[in-house]
Amino acid sequence: MTTARGVARAETVGSLLRPTQLLAAGRDLGEGRTTSERLRELEDAAVLEAIRLQEAVGLDVITDGEMRRRGWAATIEALEGFEPRPGGPGLRWRGEGSEVRTDAGYPTVVRRISPRRSLADDYAFLAEHAHQRAKYCLPAPSYHRRFWYPQHSADAYPSCEAFMEAIRDYLRGEVARLTRLGCDYVQLDAPNYGTLCDVENRRRLEARGHDLDAELAFDVELDNSVFESFPGITRGLHVCRGNAAGRWHSTGGYGRIAERLFSQLNVDVLLLEYDTARAGDFGPIAYVGPGTVAVLGLLTTKSGALEDEREVEARIAQAANVKPLAELALSPQCGFASVAMGNPLTPDEQRAKLDLVARVARRTWT
Repeated sequence: MTTARGVARAETVGSLLRPTQLLAAGRDLGEGRTTSERLRELEDAAVLEAIRLQEAVGLDVITDGEMRRRGWAATIEALEGFEPRPGGPGLRWRGEGSEVRTDAGYPTVVRRISPRRSLADDYAFLAEHAHQRAKYCLPAPSYHRRFWYPQHSADAYPSCEAFMEAIRDYLRGEVARLTRLGCDYVQLDAPNYGTLCDVENRRRLEARGHDLDAELAFDVELDNSVFESFPGITRGLHVCRGNAAGRWHSTGGYGRIAERLFSQLNVDVLLLEYDTARAGDFGPIAYVGPGTVAVLGLLTTKSGALEDEREVEARIAQAANVKPLAELALSPQCGFASVAMGNPLTPDEQRAKLDLVARVARRTWT
């Protein structure tokens, strides 16, 4: 492992619930009822509160809660070149919670991308005010497969792979800026891999002409290349299964992808969702390379019901039969607000889950 600051045993994936006032201000700005300066003030206050929360419960590494983003996939906000188009990846959202809208068109690349702003600039405020280690989350290049469609995108990029390489180049620039700002832990979020665990999703993609094995091999190499020539940082990757307003889109164990994915990823930390039986058993983490920490996402962010502490500890013990305890850590399964409206739980329920993560981690690894 390249990290020089030890293993973070108690993690959070990224987003936290946004304050009601901040959500309202985001809507008001779009309708001309407030200013960008007022929105920035509320974002600053929300980040400060996110820092206080995570430090108070005792997490080992914190984020800014993604308070400055409308959604976790912030490249769509930071880059020019995307417009809504009919179609999209055709994923079927499942589970209880608020409805996920799919009728407004899907973000699609229609022009050559160009930066509207730097995502990395948001890290400076976090670093200035945090009293402990902080990480920054970016959408993985591989995730962007779902934004390229030949009928809409081929004039901008002749292939999906060419488009994804352009995204990779942008993200490498962001990582370079993050390191200059002092960030030593960067996490890529990669829902595309979780999608490939699901039999229904695989059939749908294959029916569209996708060669899933070839695409997986390309995607792994592409994601690895984001971190090339950045020694000394902790390289993380989170495999998501869909997380929008309490809903999800992919089920099935990691066994379908583990050997070709886990063993080939050149990362220090691999964050995996294990909050429900939909993720299968811990057997596939045997493919996570020696020295790479598997972060077990055992607490769900999709509902407020608090997990049983002893059961969480028992599941960590089960995983330790597959991968050494020294190469395991604990987190919630995903962010609490991957989309702006957030998942269906309260701030108090969110805090209780983060507190449980930190408490169990201290007891397990100290």
